[in-house]
Amino acid sequence: MTASPSSHPAVRRVRAALDAHGATGEIRWLDDAVTTAALAAESLGVPVGAIANSLVFTLGDEPVLVLTSGAHRVDTDFLGARLGGTLGRASKETVRDATGQVIGGVAPVGHPAPVRTYVDTALADHAVVWAAAGHARTVFPTTFDELTRLTGGTPVAVEPPAARPGG
Repeated sequence: MTASPSSHPAVRRVRAALDAHGATGEIRWLDDAVTTAALAAESLGVPVGAIANSLVFTLGDEPVLVLTSGAHRVDTDFLGARLGGTLGRASKETVRDATGQVIGGVAPVGHPAPVRTYVDTALADHAVVWAAAGHARTVFPTTFDELTRLTGGTPVAVEPPAARPGG
């Protein structure tokens, strides 16, 4: 039997969240797990920068979600300073508690409770952005503006301008 997005509870929660916000992008179930931006980009035939990585960090004791372009890494010192604290990598338990999802398939929506979210402004460079949909084999298309609206996220640069290609 072939798996489908509707057969997984976390993916169903993502679809419900997308529907609640009027997002119509189709959730795709891929043949293989795409746990990195490079794998997702290769599978979809898109630039790696068009992949929105959902990364959970801690800011003090609070989990925060950073949706970053797959073309670069979050500079935790830079972003932490911009957010007024120290940004640390969340444990797998913190990720699951905050999102209801596991590392490798964390979606920007569909969480048990709102998670403070920051959206990498580099994602605005792409007409279509792809994000995980609650499972390592699922993705959905969106735009930077829609992603920001869906998540209630704050647009922010996640690395210094000089670190960006062409910066």
